Amino acid sequence: MAPTNTVHQNSSEADGRCPLESELRAVLQQRVMVLDGGMGTMIQRQEFDEEDFRGNEFRDHPRPLKGNNDLLSITQPEIIYKIHKDYLQAGADIIETNTFSSTCIAQADYGLEHMAYRLNKASAELAKRAADDVTKQTGCKRYVAGAVGPTNKTLSVSPSVERPDFRNITFDELIKAYSEQVRGLLDGGADILLVETIFDTANAKAALFAIDLLFEKSYERKPVFISGTIVDRSGRTLSGQTGEAFVVSVSHAKPLCIGLNCALGAKEMRPFIEAIAKSTTAFIICYPNAGLPNTFGNYDETPAVTAASLKEFALNRLVNVVGGCCGTTPEHIRAISEAVKHCQPRVPGPELYQDYLLLSGLEPFKIGPYTNFVNIGERCNVAGSRRFAKMIMAGNYEDALSIAKAQVEMGAQVLDVNMDEGMLDGPTAMARFCNLIASEPDIAQVPLCIDSSNFSVIEAGLKCCQGKCIVNSISLKEGEEEFLLRAATVKRYGAAVVVMAFDEEGQATDTDRKVEICTRAYRLLVSKVGFDPNDIIFDPNILTIGTGMEEHNNYAVNFIRATRLIKETLPRARVSGGLSNLSFSFRGMEAIREAMHGAFLYHAIKDGMDMGIVNAGNLPVYDDIDKELLLLCENLIWNKDTDATEKLLAFAQNNVKGGKKVSQTDKWREGIVEERLEYALIKGIEKYVVEDVEECRSLVDRYTRPLHIIEGPLMNGMKVVGDLFGSGKMFLPQVIKSARVMKKAVAHLIPFMEKEREEMMALSGTTEDMDPYRGTIVLATVKGDVHDIGKNIVGVVLGCNNFRVIDLGVMVPCDHILREAIRQKADMIGLSGLITPSLDEMIYVAKEMERLGMTMPLLIGGATTSKTHTAVKIAPRYSSPVVHVLDASRSVIVCSQLLDGTVREEYFEDLKEEYEEIRQEHYDSLKDRHYLSLSQAREKALRVDWLSVPTPVRPQFLGSHVFDCYNLHSLVDFIDWKPFFDVWQLRGKYPNRGYPRIFNDKTVGSEAQRVFDDAQRLLNQMIDNCSLKGRGLVGFWHAQSDDDDIHVYKDDVTIARDTKPIATFHGLRQQVKKDSSSSEPHLCVSDFVAPIDSGVSDYIGVFAVGIFGAETLSQQFQSQGDDYSSIMVKALADRLAEAFAEELHARVRKELWGYSADEALQASDLHRVRYQGIRPAAGYPSQPDHTEKMTMWSLAGIQEKIGVCLTESLAMTPAASVSGLYFSNPQASYFAVGKITKEQVEDYARRKEMSVKEVEKWLAPNLGYDSEA
Repeated sequence: MAPTNTVHQNSSEADGRCPLESELRAVLQQRVMVLDGGMGTMIQRQEFDEEDFRGNEFRDHPRPLKGNNDLLSITQPEIIYKIHKDYLQAGADIIETNTFSSTCIAQADYGLEHMAYRLNKASAELAKRAADDVTKQTGCKRYVAGAVGPTNKTLSVSPSVERPDFRNITFDELIKAYSEQVRGLLDGGADILLVETIFDTANAKAALFAIDLLFEKSYERKPVFISGTIVDRSGRTLSGQTGEAFVVSVSHAKPLCIGLNCALGAKEMRPFIEAIAKSTTAFIICYPNAGLPNTFGNYDETPAVTAASLKEFALNRLVNVVGGCCGTTPEHIRAISEAVKHCQPRVPGPELYQDYLLLSGLEPFKIGPYTNFVNIGERCNVAGSRRFAKMIMAGNYEDALSIAKAQVEMGAQVLDVNMDEGMLDGPTAMARFCNLIASEPDIAQVPLCIDSSNFSVIEAGLKCCQGKCIVNSISLKEGEEEFLLRAATVKRYGAAVVVMAFDEEGQATDTDRKVEICTRAYRLLVSKVGFDPNDIIFDPNILTIGTGMEEHNNYAVNFIRATRLIKETLPRARVSGGLSNLSFSFRGMEAIREAMHGAFLYHAIKDGMDMGIVNAGNLPVYDDIDKELLLLCENLIWNKDTDATEKLLAFAQNNVKGGKKVSQTDKWREGIVEERLEYALIKGIEKYVVEDVEECRSLVDRYTRPLHIIEGPLMNGMKVVGDLFGSGKMFLPQVIKSARVMKKAVAHLIPFMEKEREEMMALSGTTEDMDPYRGTIVLATVKGDVHDIGKNIVGVVLGCNNFRVIDLGVMVPCDHILREAIRQKADMIGLSGLITPSLDEMIYVAKEMERLGMTMPLLIGGATTSKTHTAVKIAPRYSSPVVHVLDASRSVIVCSQLLDGTVREEYFEDLKEEYEEIRQEHYDSLKDRHYLSLSQAREKALRVDWLSVPTPVRPQFLGSHVFDCYNLHSLVDFIDWKPFFDVWQLRGKYPNRGYPRIFNDKTVGSEAQRVFDDAQRLLNQMIDNCSLKGRGLVGFWHAQSDDDDIHVYKDDVTIARDTKPIATFHGLRQQVKKDSSSSEPHLCVSDFVAPIDSGVSDYIGVFAVGIFGAETLSQQFQSQGDDYSSIMVKALADRLAEAFAEELHARVRKELWGYSADEALQASDLHRVRYQGIRPAAGYPSQPDHTEKMTMWSLAGIQEKIGVCLTESLAMTPAASVSGLYFSNPQASYFAVGKITKEQVEDYARRKEMSVKEVEKWLAPNLGYDSEA
């Protein structure tokens, strides 16, 4: 059930006061009120049998109903009325409705879920009738309390010992059930709502959530009583909370009364009632059992004994409402009423903790004016701890608990939990981890800080926590309305809240803006939502210093000053912050970072910082920090020294473990000019850069244009900078320095490039101005996100490298980004985001770019982004390049490759290949992989409107055609040489990847050229002397699909469903559940062939090609001791076989089948599959079953006709052979079936008439289950 949020308009409404509450409050201040006794006890005295419970209405109900006491309000109403009346006449001021188990959840045991509302309404009406009757008789007003029991399920405890994270009920299901129950009670006339016998506070919070929603939406407010149950003398509820923690957890509901009932007798309950009375300003209710149960489960305590104990409570001013629970009768209530008649009620004290932030886990945690700095443990954060993230991503949640436990042991008083990772299902991950925490008392004792930038993740966490949490965070960035709605929801869950210093204009960086935003938020929370100021925590943004950018230098000072002002002007509010942001520039230098944190906290705490998200075990003592290092850190923090960053870096290199002592010499000036420029860029030395660039300009034979200097030595240097930064060997301020050196070099070259441009314009006679920039990029922080520091740094670095940067700012909607990109004729778009909802917005932008037919590259960057998320969730949505850019230092290299016409295509192809591998690795690594059933997967098959698309083309012939002694010379131009160089493990680096640029690579170029020349000589020799021969076969047949099968028919017969095929190809369908935002179909190769009932005739092709003679020739070379030539022969034969398949497929498309007669593609386009149709091979991702080859061989007579054979393991001989199927459909595409379930394996085995075991053997890599289990 999705919560409905309604914002309180004033604080008096927020207090939940109503006329009836005021009336009751007045009575409670005058005397001790009396509640009735046990309903169950009195029902048991009736000794009802099954027929009595059924009555006439339920005579034929299929399940037993005996024991369903609540049903008696319908089947035996007069008996229930009499019990109520007996209690009222015994002296009860308040009677409870007979609805302890009247939720649909509890009634499910009897098959009466549908009766829940009626049971509650009928019970309330009965009780109300009894109360009104006795009120008239006595003249003393009596009240009805609608009893809301705990249900028979629990949110905080797993019903499975083996699965501590499992729950058999959800918070939303409880809200729905309680809402139905409370509606019935209110519609039946209940005066009070009594949430009672609470053994799990999380269940009670769901009931209180439901009640508050109903009051907000449609019902007049009524007083709420809350009563917990301490299960034994340990003083804890069944779910482990102490009484004090229980009070803290439910106090947000502002109950009129709070207390305890059941489980214990009055005598045993006393210390716990005392503890609760000391923890609340509400009135206290206490209705114990009639002592402890005897051996047979009965209660022996007499009315006099129970009454005496409760009288003692009253005389000690501990209680305001007393009554009885299990085992108590009207006689007990009469005795209790008489005993307390003249006792004075408890007078709630003044606000006990008016200056305290109260939190709870299993234990209460009070943060007051004199509480020391509160450590919020940061390591259970997938964005902040690689170790934790690795465990969570691998599904090792139980292992991840050890990190949580260590944080608590090392002093974390609150535990931060963050699951903001693009590749995680955030709400599911948060719920699972919080459920596991609940199973570990050592961890669950402390409150949780539910940390996410995605509010649905926050809610998922809150729904699993029985204690009072901190929500981190909400802000004004999406405007007041959204802020108020979220704040009201947080309040309804009973949590404290962190408010970030963001508003509609973005992130506050200076002191005044921080205070202005926090003040505005404070007033809204207090006056409009009714938030207790103690529950408000401000995070005025600890931002990164030491970046090398001057505008960041005052960030630490601004935070500390803002903290002081917030504490002075916003009473009772707290201040927190995420400490790790401060030192992010020094990532990898942990000693420096810890010293910065220690120094910063020392000063921030003095100015009022109350708490912070920290690594609890890694904070140094201020006085223990090395004095020289401390001075450097404080100069940086307080912005006292403009060179503080460089001095701190120098200190790190000279003193910190792992740093190398730097001695400044000019020895580097002795190298060649390219080496000098690279060194200057890496070290950030501007001094000689113009001189060195001029030297390059003088080398006109090497650098014919100024642009070549940028693309050559300068870009090579920036690539090294990127590599060093990525490996943690350079730091952000150094990258900025490098960018400034680059800027100086480029600035020197621009006049020469402009002069060249003018000369070229004069020569060409054109008047059109030429763009002086290397390219234009539009940068934006996506909608919903206000973080822009990283984006700004990227803009600086790109600007320094002569890119035209158009920065659209923060919170930029998709349509504005795309409109500006088109208007500015951008070469690419860069999206930035720090919070996880930004990832969804990036996916949306990619989908919109695809929809609009855009082709410009899309760059993805930001702290929560990752290469895996980009590959799995964004790249598949956009057919043009989508590139994850790790950091600012990489941006120049990526942008340059995407703009370089000579390498762009190959770069994109490499990227697609890499991202496909990442996708497969990701899906293969998923522990908790979700699958569709086979029927669901088939429902999501590719849907082709066969009657509206062009009719499939009939091939030029049906049957098979053999190509003997194929002209191998015709294949040479179709050879893809990249895999050839891979065989020899020769791989060039940008910009010299792939053939033929690999020959220019300074590392492998000369060796690649030598091997290539050898290959050319040997290839020509083998073709000329006919050492190698090529033979191939192509066949076409009439075909129709039937679910996941493709039936093949003889000739062009008219096909009906009973027409017998001559062969059947069996397909496998994707079953792994795809991303929720994806509309991609679940493919099977049969989707590409017209169905048998479509009325459309379709066709399929089969091919096989082989290169013969290579094995013999290879063995000859080997016998001569020439291993090099032996390997070379095999490598060339493989390349020829692939070229044969490629060339033959082109002939099929243009001639033999002829469905793409006008195709005119280069060999490079063929290698990139830019044609219509596919040729998937059996044993490969689209059809991973090798046994499908047997059908091909049988159908086309491949072995008999061309001599390509199958081994026992279904490998082809000769080894240089390729085979597969031809599909002509325009929508046909290569795909990977991936993992499949046993259901599909069994279905596949049935279709192929094979045993399941045999199928499992052939499909072992694709099994999504353990076949041995």
